[in-house]
Amino acid sequence: MSRKRSHAGTMSKSILLAVLFMLAGTTIALADDASKFVPGTKINGVLVGGMTVEEAKIQIEGFYSREYQLSIKEKGDAEEVINGPEIGYQVVFSEGLNTVLDEQNASGRVAGPAADNNYSQKGVVSYDEGKLKERLNSLSCMSGEGITATTNARITDWQQGIPFTILPEVQGNSVNLEKLEALVKAALNEVSPQINIEESGCYDTITVTSEDAGLIAKRDSFNGIRAMEITYVLGDGQSEVLKGEEIYSWVSGMTEGVINVKGDKVTAYVKGLADKYDIQGKERAFRVTNGKPSLLPGSYGRKMDQAEETAALNAIIQSGKSQKREPKYIQTVADKTSAWGGTYVEADMAAQHVYMYKAGALVWDSPCVTGNVSKNYTTPEGIFTLYNKETDRILRGAKKADGTYEYESHVDYWMPFNGGIGFHDANWRSRFGGAIYQTTGSHGCVNLPPEKAKVLYGLVYSGIPVICHY
Repeated sequence: MSRKRSHAGTMSKSILLAVLFMLAGTTIALADDASKFVPGTKINGVLVGGMTVEEAKIQIEGFYSREYQLSIKEKGDAEEVINGPEIGYQVVFSEGLNTVLDEQNASGRVAGPAADNNYSQKGVVSYDEGKLKERLNSLSCMSGEGITATTNARITDWQQGIPFTILPEVQGNSVNLEKLEALVKAALNEVSPQINIEESGCYDTITVTSEDAGLIAKRDSFNGIRAMEITYVLGDGQSEVLKGEEIYSWVSGMTEGVINVKGDKVTAYVKGLADKYDIQGKERAFRVTNGKPSLLPGSYGRKMDQAEETAALNAIIQSGKSQKREPKYIQTVADKTSAWGGTYVEADMAAQHVYMYKAGALVWDSPCVTGNVSKNYTTPEGIFTLYNKETDRILRGAKKADGTYEYESHVDYWMPFNGGIGFHDANWRSRFGGAIYQTTGSHGCVNLPPEKAKVLYGLVYSGIPVICHY
């Protein structure tokens, strides 16, 4: 019996040795095939030993498209996974695999447990951007239950009759999608298996607390604006009050302690005031000396400087202080309580007579001669302003082709109020008043007797209203 057992054991050992020699031969054959990777070769953790480059490419790319996963570590040990197939994930390899094979062939194709045949190669990563965005939005950390949005401290919204206060900050567990998306894309491009969104700072954080000095200043500024009243004193006994409620509707925020005001709103408000209260160029009713009311246009009157007043109003809003103010004017009036006040010169061209009133009382009057109607030199109607006054002046008509003038007249007293039209003495006339102006009137000026012109010159001043009518 012992001999039989001994013989059987010898046979088993012989068979085992034969199998080992056969395997060894196969391994040696594989190791010696320069078109294939050395046995035991792993590229990016995928076993490709004994494969050609093309076979290895199919094996590795197939692994990533089928089996790649990105683990997302969240707060509280929560974890979610993005699977490669659900976002169309692919990694394509090109010349890198050939490089690995060339390296093995150049180093003698060393195989076996003692050889390090692990390699890392970078491929070209691609995925469906739309599917990735959908998957990110579907993550529990983005849209699941129990998410509390992290919010900064902020000013309360406008409420009628209620001052602005500060709503405190809230530290929640909301995730910043933009940061998460950037982190995930970086991991996908690096073929990373895991990310930690808490350690990477993807959770929203508080940046403004209720103790923030800028926020407190903003609240105080907004409350100051809502309490403001700017009273515009506009002449003729009229006023307009701009209240804080309207002013606040022009505010768009605050930057570095400066209130941001919508400039178009301020401009529109000032324009509205000018349209309503400017009187320059508008027809106005005037009761003439003979008692007849007349509607007269003219250049005399208030005209707001809209650009200057817009800048001034912006500055007032920035100050947050209530006040009364008179607008900035390009041109104003002598008496702010009425359209032209009680001191003015009136030329009644139908009556061919001029009057001067001072504080409502008649202080001077004289017959006159106005523009020649027959030659279309009729003196225009309107309410004007005396520009200035001069003595010893030569008045000239239009210049002719030969260099001379249509006329040249020396006057002792010159008082212009409408372009080249003004009051002046006319010592060449022996008569004034009546119907002279119809056929032998002036070129448009108001001619006065010399002595009368001298007295008027002493009474008038630059800026006095001049009212001409028929």
